[in-house]
Amino acid sequence: MNRAMIRNILGSVLEIEAVLLLIPVITALCYRESVGWYYLGTAALCFLVGFLFRIRKAKDNVFYLKEGCVITGLSWILMSLFGCLPLWLSTEIPRFENALFETVSGFTTTGASIVPAVEELSHTALMWRSLTHWIGGMGVLVFLLAIMPSSGSSHMNIMRAESPGPSVGKLVPKVRQTAKILYIIYFAMTVLEIILLLLGGMTLFESVNTGLATAGTGGFGVKNDSLLSFSPYIQWVVAVFMILFGVNFNLYYLLLFGQVKKALKCEEVRAYLVYLTGATVIIFLNIAKTFGSTADALRHSVFAVSSLASSTGFATVNFDAWPATARTVLVTCMFIGACAGSTGGGIKVSRICIAVKTVIKELNSYLHPKSVRKVRFEDKPVEHEVVRAVNVYLITFFVLFATSVLLISFEGKDMVTNFTAVIATFNNIGPGLEMVGPTQNYAHFGVLSKIVLMFDMLAGRLELFPILLLFHPGIIRDFFRKSPVKNQ
Repeated sequence: MNRAMIRNILGSVLEIEAVLLLIPVITALCYRESVGWYYLGTAALCFLVGFLFRIRKAKDNVFYLKEGCVITGLSWILMSLFGCLPLWLSTEIPRFENALFETVSGFTTTGASIVPAVEELSHTALMWRSLTHWIGGMGVLVFLLAIMPSSGSSHMNIMRAESPGPSVGKLVPKVRQTAKILYIIYFAMTVLEIILLLLGGMTLFESVNTGLATAGTGGFGVKNDSLLSFSPYIQWVVAVFMILFGVNFNLYYLLLFGQVKKALKCEEVRAYLVYLTGATVIIFLNIAKTFGSTADALRHSVFAVSSLASSTGFATVNFDAWPATARTVLVTCMFIGACAGSTGGGIKVSRICIAVKTVIKELNSYLHPKSVRKVRFEDKPVEHEVVRAVNVYLITFFVLFATSVLLISFEGKDMVTNFTAVIATFNNIGPGLEMVGPTQNYAHFGVLSKIVLMFDMLAGRLELFPILLLFHPGIIRDFFRKSPVKNQ
């Protein structure tokens, strides 16, 4: 295992976090908040540790997929540990495990909060929470790839480990150029949303925070009622952008470079829009009588579906009070999630499509045993390795899901709370139902349950395996082996 290269990249990640921490420092200066010193001190600490990690350069810059997974898993853990320090040291979140929970939730774009009164937090803390969403949405390592010199195929192993979806491809031949294109699209869409929110009457601070949280599909708000107190125009803008950020970014690349016909053939995006429409129609018909206005019922239906399907977690109404059918549809949206290659969470639409087509293929094989058919997706035959990877992912997902529900059930909370808390953290959504509904928070969970839910957030954001590999005996043995061995 190339431990020197792992150490060097972890150092670069901490240095990037040090730079990011300067943004809340600037916010503190603008609002004259003394808590900014804690962010400045943490930035200095991050830079120092990062510098020490990088002071000895690696002799070999080549690394393989296992190193890519280790780098990814350790990077997100380190970012969260350092990122929670200013929240804890400033006593805005006095308990360390709560500060860590909030930061992990931020970086993984989950939006599950332990803060009972968001509006009591400083502007500095609110900005840092939203910024963790934005950098976590596309991924800090993808950003690192955009600025690092090329290292052959090695960088692709980082992108494969951090990017959501069953498979990751390069938009252009060089990984560095792919990372740059992704971040340019991401940044441009974020700025566009912020401008539209400003036009709707939001303050600059509110629009920037909301734009960052929407882009990362995170959902940390600046008000206790999320977006309920904002105008219908604001709610529609956020709803549309939540849907847009849940779309595979490959589609925007194709549109940007004039490949409209190819973009229109994106099967995953079509399936995504169809399932969002279907879920919205069912919920609208189910709750229409609850609201005095058809327009209000439609707006809240669209917003709730786009929020939970994209795994953002904003709310305009307490959907936990809706009828059972509407809540069941929302829970289904939580499981399915957004598209691969987006900033959204969930199992991903592409995996669901491939799994359904695999089941249909198996059923057809019972009727026509001698027929040879391949699963096709996006007008291409799906390789056996991809089908196998989808099946393994789904099995692992539900095993971890069931285990997590069991572990947090020891606290004695009701089944709906436990079930949806795990869905909401595993799929990086934020709010669930009952005691973790849109008007509640996660502060009432004990330390063990918070550790389980933090693991779920990290595992869900990193597609399970980069985090699970950190606990593999072979990886641990290689990492601490005194004499380095050649990669296989």
